[in-house]
Amino acid sequence: MDGSYSTLVIIAITCLASFIAFGNRKLMDAMIFWPPAVTRGHDYSRFLTYGFVHADGRHLLFNMVTLFFFGRAMEGFINAHIGAYGFAFFYVLGLIVSIMPTYLRHRDDENYRSLGASGAVSAVLFAFILLRPWSTIIIIAFPLPAIVYAVLYLGYTIWMDRRNADRINHSAHLWGAAYGVVFLIVMDPRVIGVFLDELSHPRFGM
Repeated sequence: MDGSYSTLVIIAITCLASFIAFGNRKLMDAMIFWPPAVTRGHDYSRFLTYGFVHADGRHLLFNMVTLFFFGRAMEGFINAHIGAYGFAFFYVLGLIVSIMPTYLRHRDDENYRSLGASGAVSAVLFAFILLRPWSTIIIIAFPLPAIVYAVLYLGYTIWMDRRNADRINHSAHLWGAAYGVVFLIVMDPRVIGVFLDELSHPRFGM
């Protein structure tokens, strides 16, 4: 699973757009996911542009560091199956799929906004976990097997999405994760066997 260049290009574009938007409210408003702009204004570009702007530097850093490590690991694998731009296609489609349930829920909500690459990044992360469930993921300096992290993450995400107690779009995280798994299975059904075989042979830290 050797990486190529799409991951780095995506990171570069996202960082550039986010940094410019930090100081340009007009650009931020034009790129952020605002459902009425799609419903009434037919501005379908927002299904993509929202993923290239972020709320602040910490939000951007977390997403891009995660994408850097897991995107490079997955890019070669996906590209080997569906072509040189396969990973870029996977990522861009992840932005659209992960935000779609949010759009359907808030399509006429003038007060709702969403931004950030978290949905697509979750897709990349969970695609990686499907292939290497016993890899170590570091959470605040605490190492966890990837499969354990996945279970905890999904449980937390579902709980927080139902509570609707903060401004984080947990729905995008959840649907992005599901999309990442389904995409890989559709692309190569053999990954199910790989996952089950890996799961039955615990190798912590691999």
